[in-house]
Amino acid sequence: MTASRIPPADGTVAVVTDPARPPGRARPARTTAKQIRRSAWLFLLAPCALFLIFVLLPNVIAAVLSFTDYAIVGDTAWVGLENYARIVDDPYFWIALRNTAYYTALFVPMGFAIALGAALLLNRSRRAVRLFRTLFYVPVVSSTVATATIWYWLLNPQRGLLNVVLGWFGIDGPAWLYDSEWAMFAIVLMSVWATFGTNMIIFLGGLQGVPRDLYEAARLDGANAWQQFRYVTLPSLSRTSFLVSTLLIIAAFQVFDQAYVLTKGGPGNSTITMVYYIYDKGFGALEMGYASALSFVLFLIIMIFSIANAWISHPREKRKAAPR
Repeated sequence: MTASRIPPADGTVAVVTDPARPPGRARPARTTAKQIRRSAWLFLLAPCALFLIFVLLPNVIAAVLSFTDYAIVGDTAWVGLENYARIVDDPYFWIALRNTAYYTALFVPMGFAIALGAALLLNRSRRAVRLFRTLFYVPVVSSTVATATIWYWLLNPQRGLLNVVLGWFGIDGPAWLYDSEWAMFAIVLMSVWATFGTNMIIFLGGLQGVPRDLYEAARLDGANAWQQFRYVTLPSLSRTSFLVSTLLIIAAFQVFDQAYVLTKGGPGNSTITMVYYIYDKGFGALEMGYASALSFVLFLIIMIFSIANAWISHPREKRKAAPR
């Protein structure tokens, strides 16, 4: 459709359409919406295919293998629930579960507190703060081998920096990685140092989303720094805290690299974790069927703890949702 403007004598503007050209048709809204949906499915096709091939399909195969005696070499036979029944009578499984629970009990609260503390200190707009944020995040992107090399030196019983510092205060430092009572605690220290940067960034995002008006209102009411942290910061970070604690629980039950690189499960099986034991059974003893059963038991344990954490972390929301 074309239009021309012809100024008449009275100064007004009249619009005259050209009848020779047919008016153009507007694009139907349904066609546009259908094309948008088609494009969205095309974009989702690649990640869905990756999820199917590398996540869902391996899990289905592992579930099937957990009911067999598959050992890579030799024939495979269906054994039903025999692998799961074997777990109950496996003493090394209970040792690995106890070590993993001990690691989790130390790693989760320490990792949570240090990440939150670092985020509170770095929640400022100064230029120097950006440098410290980068430095604190460097261990996250460093390889486990490089990190373990640093901690081998730090935890050396004779010349390690940690024992040297303890000696300044008259404390005789332990043998750390060579002592079954301290080896797991040493791995916890390394893990917290190597991973708290990610949780610190998550907490920083949560802190920067807290409205400044809440702090101003608290100061007007006479709240000190601790009261502001307790009644303003922590409630505002409830969802962020739930996310960080869940990630810490999952990472704690899946710990493997640190124990494998630093101690190889020793001394005296004191640092054998669940994933390390699964790895040893699967690739060491070539008992893939039994290792698959152990993997699903670990998955069940992680799911139980994650659900319990969700239940504990959101009591107020459950009370609001409960019928009266």
